[in-house]
Amino acid sequence: MEQIDKTEQYILVAVATGDEELAWASLTELEDLLKTAGAEACVHVVQNLDHPDRSTYIGKGKALEIKEMLEIYEADGIVCDDELSPSQLRNLSDLIEAKVIDRTILILDIFAGHARTREGKTQVEIAQLRYRYSRLRGMGEALSRLGAGIGTRGPGETKLETDRRVIQKRLKLLSDEIETLKKARDTTRRKRTVSAVPTAALVGYTNAGKSTLLNRLTGSDILAEDKLFATLDPTTRTAVLPGGQEILFTDTVGFINKLPHNLIDAFRSTLEEAKYADIIVHVVDSSDEQAEMHCKVVYDTIRDLGITGKPVITVWNKIDLAPEGALFRDFEADASVHISAKTGAGIEDFYSELERLLRESRVYIDKLIPYSGSAVIAEIRKYGQLISEEYEADGVRIKAHIPAALASKRGLV
Repeated sequence: MEQIDKTEQYILVAVATGDEELAWASLTELEDLLKTAGAEACVHVVQNLDHPDRSTYIGKGKALEIKEMLEIYEADGIVCDDELSPSQLRNLSDLIEAKVIDRTILILDIFAGHARTREGKTQVEIAQLRYRYSRLRGMGEALSRLGAGIGTRGPGETKLETDRRVIQKRLKLLSDEIETLKKARDTTRRKRTVSAVPTAALVGYTNAGKSTLLNRLTGSDILAEDKLFATLDPTTRTAVLPGGQEILFTDTVGFINKLPHNLIDAFRSTLEEAKYADIIVHVVDSSDEQAEMHCKVVYDTIRDLGITGKPVITVWNKIDLAPEGALFRDFEADASVHISAKTGAGIEDFYSELERLLRESRVYIDKLIPYSGSAVIAEIRKYGQLISEEYEADGVRIKAHIPAALASKRGLV
C-alpha cells in the first residue's frame, strides 16, 4: 500500500502589543511563508499583551490553551510570528509538548530550500549557523522536537548538536568563501563602471513582481512564481531602451517585514548590488492591502544597508489587479509609474521615466569628433542618449547625454 505524505499543519501565533489589525495582517503573511515552506496553517491566534512574555512569549495560560487546540486540530506544532529567545523556545515547547518554530527558523528554512547558486547556499548556511550558534546553550530539548520537516533544511540536523568551537570553525571557512566570492563580484562591478553601461537595481518586497518585470524588460526567463522568495540569487541582464541606450538590470532578493538580521548580514554583498547601481527601481505590488507598509520596510532596509542618494523610480506593479480608485503615492521617489509586468501595460511610461532619470544623471555634450575617433563615437552611441549627429567636413558633430565617467575618460568635458 502506497504511503501518502501528510502535509504538516501548524497553529500560527502572534503577540499584539499595539494595533491588533497589524498582528492579524502579519499572521496572514506568515501563512504565506508557511505555504512557501510546504506546510499549512489550521488556525490563527493573536494574544494581546503589553509586551511578549519573557518566559513563554504568549504567557503560560495561553500556551496551555494552545496545547488543547493542538489536539483538537491534530496540528504538528505552532509557528510564532517573532524571533524567540532560547528560553522562550524551550519553555513554550515544554508547555505545549509539540514542535515550536519561530518566524526566523521558517524564513531560514525557505531560503535553504530556494538557494540555487554556490554563493546563495553559502550565505544561507552562514545565517543558519549564526542563529543556532546563539541558541546552543540550553536548547537541546526544544530543538530535538523539530524532528523532520520545517527547520531542518540547510546544513543539516547534525549541526544542531555541535559545539561552539566546531560551528566557529565552519563559520570561518564559509566567511572566507563568501569573501572570495565578494571579490569576484567587486571585480565584475568595476568592469561595469569602466564600460560606462548604466545599471538599475530592482528592489522591493518579496513577491512584488521583480523577476516578472526583469523578464519583461530583458526578454529573460528567470523563475517568476506567485510565492514568497521564489528567487534568491541576484540576476543581471542587459536591455536596450527605446532611445537606444544599453542598460543593465539587476534583480535582488526580496525584502520582508521582520527579515532576520542574520540573513541581512549574510546577504549583504548581494543586497549591495543596489548600492552600486545608478538608479533604484522600487517595485511595489499595488494590489496588496499592505503596500504602504511594504514600502516602509523596503526604504528602512536599503537605508540600513547604506544605500542613499540614488534616484528612485517606484513601479506600482500589478495595476490590473489593484482596487478601482486606489491612490498610490511614494513621496520618497523621484518618479512613479503604474504598470503590469505580466501584461506589459504601462511599460512605455516606465521607459520614458527611466530615460529621463538617466538623462538627468548624465552630462550634456555638443562636440565635433574627428572621423579618426570612430571608437569614441561608437561608445557614445552605445552608452549615451543621442540627440543628434551631423556629418561635417572635419568629423561628426554629436549632441548627446552621456555618462560622466565616459565624458571624463574621453576628455569630452
